[in-house]
Amino acid sequence: MQPFTTVTGPAAALPAANVDTDVIMPKQFLKGIDRSGLDLGTLHGLRFDDKGAPRPDFALNQPDWADARFLVVGPNFGCGSSREHAVWGLLQLGIRAIIGTTFAGIFNDNAANNGLLLIAMEPEEVGTLSALAADPARNRLTVDLPAQSILGADGTRFTFEISPLRKDALVRGLDAIGTTLDQADAIRGFEARHHATQPWLVPHAR
Repeated sequence: MQPFTTVTGPAAALPAANVDTDVIMPKQFLKGIDRSGLDLGTLHGLRFDDKGAPRPDFALNQPDWADARFLVVGPNFGCGSSREHAVWGLLQLGIRAIIGTTFAGIFNDNAANNGLLLIAMEPEEVGTLSALAADPARNRLTVDLPAQSILGADGTRFTFEISPLRKDALVRGLDAIGTTLDQADAIRGFEARHHATQPWLVPHAR
């Protein structure tokens, strides 16, 4: 998993509420046997018309947002069915963090398990950041996860809260397995103490 420390890049505004996982990753892109090519499917119905041509009015198809690293989104982003492909596709598209007021629970967990930073903020702050993201002259943000801050191109600074455990995993690039293995010595120590007091639990001691 790619560590997240400080990332700078364009942000794009996607202010619609209740953008679900079928919008983020339509079902026709779930047929593959691996994760490759999911960037094409990400937000496909918003990015492309029925003939597959890019929609020129969609921000991510415009030069000022083509290399977007952040999305500023509406409430309840990622609702709908459990679809880890949605997170994989966003990451393949280059999105490193998503800023909004609320996120669907399963999408939130999938993001955490794959290194996509979700930042929950107050509506007024999200509105300000959405306005910055929509302005090509001010759409570059710097997200500093260790400092838990967002710096706008106009000098506006915001702070955000995040679980210490989730922050540590993202900064160090640890997925759920990596986080567990990080405690391997403590786990082995516990096992040794437990078996010393209850030796009948050790298979070879029976």
